[in-house]
Amino acid sequence: MSNGAENLQDFLAFSSFVTGFPVFRLRGTGQAEPYLSTVVKVVGDGTTRELLSRFRAIQTESGDDVTAMEASLRARILSDERLGPIARNIIKLWYIGTWYQLPAAWRDAFGVLEHDSTFVVSPAAYTEGLLWPAVGANPPGAKGPGYGTWAEPPRFPDVP
Repeated sequence: MSNGAENLQDFLAFSSFVTGFPVFRLRGTGQAEPYLSTVVKVVGDGTTRELLSRFRAIQTESGDDVTAMEASLRARILSDERLGPIARNIIKLWYIGTWYQLPAAWRDAFGVLEHDSTFVVSPAAYTEGLLWPAVGANPPGAKGPGYGTWAEPPRFPDVP
């Protein structure tokens, strides 16, 4: 992409909005750069730029009106035949650490992409997935909660 820092900033802003996690938390996973690189590698620089530009326009038009921003995001990105599946893959990428091959209907309409297959992005992607803090758990086999915590009942975060 043309301006890496700006594009990463836009990617994080988009990712924060669609995942519900603050940019600070997303950066803390260490996966922002690998995830953006994955999106660019799979769908290309132009498509990634288009998605982020469209989101930036939605942000500008909506201002502080979160309801308008959500509605516009649904209408102009998530419902878009080409960008919607990519945006949903980005959400899955953050939560599960896996890029899922784009749907067959997408590939039929827009072509097969060389790097579009289902794969785990990095060794850290599993342990850093947003799934774990979202459900208030530690990833099995990693990030142990500490010695003796098995003796206490599990803690579940309050659901807003």
